[in-house]
Amino acid sequence: MDDFLIGKKEGRYMDLLQFINQQLNDQSTLEMLGKSVKAKPSQVEQLAKLGIPTILQALNQNAKSPTKAASLAKALDQHQNDNVDDIESFLKNLDGEDAKKMLKHILSDKNDKVQTTLAKQTGLKANQVSGILAQLAPLLMGALAQQKKQQQVDVSGLAGLMQGLTSKTNSNNNFGNLNPSSSSL
Repeated sequence: MDDFLIGKKEGRYMDLLQFINQQLNDQSTLEMLGKSVKAKPSQVEQLAKLGIPTILQALNQNAKSPTKAASLAKALDQHQNDNVDDIESFLKNLDGEDAKKMLKHILSDKNDKVQTTLAKQTGLKANQVSGILAQLAPLLMGALAQQKKQQQVDVSGLAGLMQGLTSKTNSNNNFGNLNPSSSSL
């Protein structure tokens, strides 16, 4: 994808966020995500606006710990060749159980609280929230992995990368008017 220019210096965080946002504003993508959990595209969109910043915030917190940052770097390395540009193919080939494990690992002990909070905020059931977030987490990890690879970010730079993405998400409202740290984490 031509506008997936996450390696350029100026606006590099925005390009990643714009890529994810563009994918999640596509009606067919929203329908595909929702179909698996019997949710309407509008509900999926609302959840994505809340869920993506929440996942980014959790990843940001993980990147601040040397042990968790090393684990995150390893996970990103494993996903650096994921083809997130073709979201339909990506989602069709997604291993649901691995995706759920990934989400649980990202959110750790806050997993249930996040899902319950997001369910209340969106009107979805907790299992629907879980199903959609389990699809969004690998998509986000794949995009982050590509950015990490292109920018040659090592474990020590991961916290800065995540902080930059989190602050851009919050300050520019790329995924809705939300401060995920106050609502879900």
